Amino acid sequence: MQDKSTNSILSGFYPFAGDKVSVPTETSDERDSAPFGLSDETLIASVQQKVQESVQVKLAYFKSQESKLLMAAKCIADVYRHGSKMFSMGNGGSSCDASHLAVEFLHPVTAGRPALPAINLGADSTMITAASNDLGFNNAFVRQLIAQARSGDVLVGFSTSGCSENLMQAFAKAKELKLHTIGFAGMDGGDMAKSTDVDICLIVESMSIHRIQESHLTTYHILWDMVHSLLADDRKKQVGK
Repeated sequence: MQDKSTNSILSGFYPFAGDKVSVPTETSDERDSAPFGLSDETLIASVQQKVQESVQVKLAYFKSQESKLLMAAKCIADVYRHGSKMFSMGNGGSSCDASHLAVEFLHPVTAGRPALPAINLGADSTMITAASNDLGFNNAFVRQLIAQARSGDVLVGFSTSGCSENLMQAFAKAKELKLHTIGFAGMDGGDMAKSTDVDICLIVESMSIHRIQESHLTTYHILWDMVHSLLADDRKKQVGK
């Protein structure tokens, strides 16, 4: 007899498969070729569904957040105009996004675009574990900001829920230090969307962590390009004087 709870879980991942979703028995000869009893056709359909969902989430997100994205690009470009720097932060997969954002600016892949200072606060595991052990995980990023940040810098934080407490503590400290602050969030924006410590909050209105992170990645690639375009325009204007 098939476990109804297992079927329910599978149906959540593959809603289009209907009653076809099933768990193979121990005697099934198709275990290796069709895990969980799903046919190749069903799995391929799953791929296409997820791709379409990702595209639709991005289209809706960029339409609703385009003005905020432009504001964020102008903010970061202005930070670099004044010789200041960027900090980034996140937890788990969002820490990977914070790292990716920083390396985009530190190591531009397009010829003619200058390297710009960007520091991922999650990169130093020794510092993170020291601060978390001594001060609690909610303060994992704060001590680094106190030591390294200066007025006019910008702090960018990634959280799929918008409710990561260690990010909120860092945003609060950043405002004390007179930094600009930008949040990348999902769902309804969570605490980031409500906080006066976050100047600009880009919100992917999806309940899927995967779709949120996919949209965040596309966002900071576009953001990187926009910042460099704005700075290049500055250089052209200076040459034209």
